[in-house]
Amino acid sequence: MTALVAAVIALAATLVTAGAAQATEYRYWSFWQQDKGGAWVYATQGPSVARPDDGDVEGFRFAVSADSRSAVRPRGAADFDTICADTPARGGSKRIAVVVDFGTPGDAPGGETPPKTRTACARVGSDATTADALAAVAKPLRYNSSALLCAISGYPKNGCGEPVSGKESKGEDSGGKDSGDEDSGGEVSAGERGSGTADGSGDGGGPSVGLLAGVGAIVALGAAAVWQARRRRG
Repeated sequence: MTALVAAVIALAATLVTAGAAQATEYRYWSFWQQDKGGAWVYATQGPSVARPDDGDVEGFRFAVSADSRSAVRPRGAADFDTICADTPARGGSKRIAVVVDFGTPGDAPGGETPPKTRTACARVGSDATTADALAAVAKPLRYNSSALLCAISGYPKNGCGEPVSGKESKGEDSGGKDSGDEDSGGEVSAGERGSGTADGSGDGGGPSVGLLAGVGAIVALGAAAVWQARRRRG
Protein backbone atom coordinates (compact mmCIF):
# COMPACT_ATOMS: atom_id res chain seq x y z
CA MET A 1 0.00 0.00 0.00
CA THR A 2 2.88 2.32 0.79
CA ALA A 3 4.19 1.73 -2.70
CA LEU A 4 0.79 2.64 -4.18
CA VAL A 5 0.61 5.90 -2.22
CA ALA A 6 4.18 6.77 -3.26
CA ALA A 7 3.34 6.08 -6.89
CA VAL A 8 0.27 8.34 -6.71
CA ILE A 9 2.29 11.18 -5.16
CA ALA A 10 5.04 10.78 -7.77
CA LEU A 11 2.49 10.89 -10.61
CA ALA A 12 0.86 14.02 -9.18
CA ALA A 13 4.24 15.74 -8.87
CA THR A 14 5.10 14.77 -12.45
CA LEU A 15 1.87 16.27 -13.76
CA VAL A 16 2.39 19.53 -11.88
CA THR A 17 5.98 19.79 -13.13
CA ALA A 18 4.90 19.07 -16.68
CA GLY A 19 2.21 21.75 -16.48
CA ALA A 20 4.68 24.33 -15.23
CA ALA A 21 7.20 23.39 -17.92
CA GLN A 22 4.60 23.97 -20.62
CA ALA A 23 3.93 27.58 -19.56
CA THR A 24 3.98 29.83 -22.62
CA GLU A 25 6.63 32.54 -22.67
CA TYR A 26 6.17 35.97 -24.23
CA ARG A 27 8.43 38.75 -25.50
CA TYR A 28 7.19 41.95 -23.91
CA TRP A 29 7.85 45.09 -21.88
CA SER A 30 7.34 44.56 -18.14
CA PHE A 31 6.68 47.47 -15.78
CA TRP A 32 8.44 47.90 -12.43
CA GLN A 33 8.43 50.38 -9.55
CA GLN A 34 11.14 51.03 -6.98
CA ASP A 35 10.15 50.68 -3.34
CA LYS A 36 11.46 52.93 -0.59
CA GLY A 37 14.43 50.63 -0.09
CA GLY A 38 15.47 50.92 -3.73
CA ALA A 39 14.37 47.40 -4.77
CA TRP A 40 12.46 46.82 -7.99
CA VAL A 41 8.92 45.52 -7.46
CA TYR A 42 6.68 44.22 -10.26
CA ALA A 43 3.95 46.83 -10.76
CA THR A 44 0.43 46.14 -9.52
CA GLN A 45 -1.15 48.45 -12.12
CA GLY A 46 -0.57 49.24 -15.76
CA PRO A 47 1.49 52.38 -16.57
CA SER A 48 -1.53 54.28 -17.85
CA VAL A 49 -3.29 53.72 -14.51
CA ALA A 50 -0.42 54.12 -12.03
CA ARG A 51 0.08 57.69 -10.76
CA PRO A 52 3.54 57.98 -9.18
CA ASP A 53 4.49 60.72 -6.73
CA ASP A 54 7.26 63.24 -7.07
CA GLY A 55 10.49 61.40 -6.30
CA ASP A 56 9.38 57.96 -7.52
CA VAL A 57 11.41 55.74 -9.84
CA GLU A 58 9.57 53.79 -12.56
CA GLY A 59 11.25 51.12 -14.70
CA PHE A 60 10.60 49.13 -17.86
CA ARG A 61 12.39 45.96 -18.99
CA PHE A 62 12.13 44.18 -22.35
CA ALA A 63 12.58 40.42 -22.04
CA VAL A 64 11.16 36.98 -22.68
CA SER A 65 9.26 35.49 -19.73
CA ALA A 66 6.05 33.69 -18.84
CA ASP A 67 4.84 35.87 -15.97
CA SER A 68 5.91 38.11 -13.09
CA ARG A 69 7.52 35.20 -11.23
CA SER A 70 10.05 34.72 -14.03
CA ALA A 71 10.29 38.32 -15.24
CA VAL A 72 13.67 40.06 -14.97
CA ARG A 73 14.14 43.52 -13.53
CA PRO A 74 15.72 46.60 -15.04
CA ARG A 75 19.48 46.35 -14.58
CA GLY A 76 22.02 48.75 -13.16
CA ALA A 77 22.02 51.20 -10.29
CA ALA A 78 19.19 53.72 -10.50
CA ASP A 79 18.05 56.22 -7.90
CA PHE A 80 15.97 59.35 -8.05
CA ASP A 81 18.62 61.72 -6.70
CA THR A 82 21.07 60.72 -9.43
CA ILE A 83 18.63 60.63 -12.33
CA CYS A 84 16.87 63.88 -11.43
CA ALA A 85 19.88 65.74 -10.02
CA ASP A 86 19.60 68.46 -12.69
CA THR A 87 15.81 68.78 -12.55
CA PRO A 88 14.75 70.98 -9.63
CA ALA A 89 11.31 70.77 -8.08
CA ARG A 90 8.68 73.13 -9.47
CA GLY A 91 5.20 73.93 -8.23
CA GLY A 92 2.30 72.34 -10.10
CA SER A 93 4.44 69.50 -11.45
CA LYS A 94 6.24 66.38 -10.28
CA ARG A 95 9.50 64.68 -11.24
CA ILE A 96 9.55 60.99 -12.10
CA ALA A 97 12.80 59.10 -12.67
CA VAL A 98 12.37 56.70 -15.60
CA VAL A 99 14.60 53.70 -16.32
CA VAL A 100 14.30 51.89 -19.65
CA ASP A 101 16.20 48.60 -20.00
CA PHE A 102 15.98 47.34 -23.58
CA GLY A 103 17.11 43.85 -22.58
CA THR A 104 19.71 41.46 -23.95
CA PRO A 105 20.47 40.38 -27.54
CA GLY A 106 19.08 36.96 -26.65
CA ASP A 107 15.67 38.48 -25.95
CA ALA A 108 15.65 40.71 -29.02
CA PRO A 109 13.38 39.91 -31.97
CA GLY A 110 15.23 38.57 -35.00
CA GLY A 111 17.35 41.17 -36.76
CA GLU A 112 17.17 43.77 -33.99
CA THR A 113 19.81 44.95 -31.53
CA PRO A 114 18.68 46.35 -28.18
CA PRO A 115 19.85 49.89 -27.36
CA LYS A 116 21.69 50.57 -24.12
CA THR A 117 19.72 51.14 -20.93
CA ARG A 118 18.52 54.72 -20.60
CA THR A 119 17.51 56.87 -17.67
CA ALA A 120 15.70 60.20 -17.75
CA CYS A 121 13.92 62.58 -15.41
CA ALA A 122 10.39 63.35 -16.56
CA ARG A 123 8.77 66.57 -15.37
CA VAL A 124 5.03 66.08 -15.74
CA GLY A 125 1.79 67.44 -14.34
CA SER A 126 0.92 66.63 -10.74
CA ASP A 127 -1.84 64.22 -11.87
CA ALA A 128 0.20 62.50 -14.59
CA THR A 129 0.45 58.72 -14.96
CA THR A 130 3.56 56.63 -15.49
CA ALA A 131 2.60 56.38 -19.17
CA ASP A 132 2.62 60.19 -19.35
CA ALA A 133 6.08 60.30 -17.79
CA LEU A 134 7.35 57.63 -20.20
CA ALA A 135 5.93 59.51 -23.18
CA ALA A 136 7.68 62.69 -22.02
CA VAL A 137 11.15 61.12 -22.18
CA ALA A 138 11.09 57.99 -24.37
CA LYS A 139 9.11 58.61 -27.54
CA PRO A 140 8.11 57.14 -29.87
CA LEU A 141 5.89 54.70 -28.00
CA ARG A 142 3.83 52.06 -29.74
CA TYR A 143 0.67 50.43 -28.39
CA ASN A 144 -1.62 47.81 -29.89
CA SER A 145 -5.41 47.92 -30.10
CA SER A 146 -5.66 46.38 -26.61
CA ALA A 147 -3.51 49.16 -25.11
CA LEU A 148 -0.56 46.80 -24.60
CA LEU A 149 2.74 48.69 -24.61
CA CYS A 150 4.60 47.30 -27.63
CA ALA A 151 7.62 49.57 -28.12
CA ILE A 152 9.57 52.23 -26.22
CA SER A 153 11.75 54.68 -28.17
CA GLY A 154 10.78 52.69 -31.25
CA TYR A 155 12.11 49.37 -29.87
CA PRO A 156 11.27 46.80 -30.99
CA LYS A 157 10.23 47.83 -34.48
CA ASN A 158 7.76 44.96 -34.82
CA GLY A 159 5.83 42.57 -32.62
CA CYS A 160 3.83 43.04 -29.47
CA GLY A 161 3.77 40.57 -26.59
CA GLU A 162 4.00 37.63 -28.98
CA PRO A 163 4.46 34.08 -27.67
CA VAL A 164 7.93 32.61 -28.11
CA SER A 165 8.21 28.94 -28.99
CA GLY A 166 11.07 27.61 -26.92
CA LYS A 167 13.13 30.30 -25.25
CA GLU A 168 15.90 31.35 -27.55
CA SER A 169 19.49 31.24 -26.44
CA LYS A 170 19.69 34.12 -24.03
CA GLY A 171 22.62 36.32 -23.13
CA GLU A 172 23.56 37.23 -19.58
CA ASP A 173 20.84 37.58 -17.00
CA SER A 174 18.71 34.68 -18.23
CA GLY A 175 17.04 33.76 -14.96
CA GLY A 176 14.09 35.19 -13.08
CA LYS A 177 16.32 37.64 -11.21
CA ASP A 178 19.43 39.67 -11.76
CA SER A 179 22.70 38.87 -10.05
CA GLY A 180 22.75 40.47 -6.64
CA ASP A 181 19.02 41.25 -6.57
CA GLU A 182 16.38 39.86 -4.27
CA ASP A 183 13.43 37.81 -5.49
CA SER A 184 10.73 39.50 -7.54
CA GLY A 185 8.13 41.45 -5.63
CA GLY A 186 4.39 41.95 -6.04
CA GLU A 187 2.30 40.33 -8.68
CA VAL A 188 0.20 42.39 -11.05
CA SER A 189 -3.35 42.66 -9.80
CA ALA A 190 -5.29 40.94 -12.57
CA GLY A 191 -2.61 38.99 -14.41
CA GLU A 192 1.13 38.59 -14.55
CA ARG A 193 2.04 39.63 -18.08
CA GLY A 194 -0.42 42.51 -18.33
CA SER A 195 1.52 45.17 -16.45
CA GLY A 196 2.15 46.84 -19.78
CA THR A 197 -1.56 47.24 -20.50
CA ALA A 198 -3.87 50.07 -19.62
CA ASP A 199 -5.66 48.11 -16.92
CA GLY A 200 -3.04 45.54 -15.94
CA SER A 201 -5.13 42.64 -17.21
CA GLY A 202 -3.70 39.40 -18.57
CA ASP A 203 -3.12 35.72 -17.88
CA GLY A 204 -1.16 34.34 -14.95
CA GLY A 205 1.37 31.54 -15.18
CA GLY A 206 1.60 28.21 -13.34
CA PRO A 207 -0.43 25.01 -13.53
CA SER A 208 -3.96 25.33 -14.88
CA VAL A 209 -7.10 24.70 -12.87
CA GLY A 210 -7.77 21.62 -14.99
CA LEU A 211 -4.32 20.21 -14.25
CA LEU A 212 -4.70 20.76 -10.51
CA ALA A 213 -8.15 19.18 -10.59
CA GLY A 214 -6.70 16.16 -12.36
CA VAL A 215 -3.99 15.80 -9.73
CA GLY A 216 -6.63 16.05 -7.03
CA ALA A 217 -8.65 13.30 -8.69
CA ILE A 218 -5.60 11.01 -8.85
CA VAL A 219 -4.84 11.56 -5.18
CA ALA A 220 -8.48 10.90 -4.30
CA LEU A 221 -8.49 7.65 -6.28
CA GLY A 222 -5.31 6.53 -4.55
CA ALA A 223 -6.82 7.25 -1.14
CA ALA A 224 -9.96 5.32 -2.08
CA ALA A 225 -7.88 2.32 -3.13
CA VAL A 226 -6.03 2.35 0.19
CA TRP A 227 -9.33 2.55 2.11
CA GLN A 228 -10.86 -0.33 0.12
CA ALA A 229 -7.80 -2.51 0.71
CA ARG A 230 -7.88 -1.88 4.46
CA ARG A 231 -11.61 -2.57 4.55
CA ARG A 232 -11.10 -5.97 2.91
CA ARG A 233 -8.37 -6.87 5.42
CA GLY A 234 -10.73 -5.84 8.22
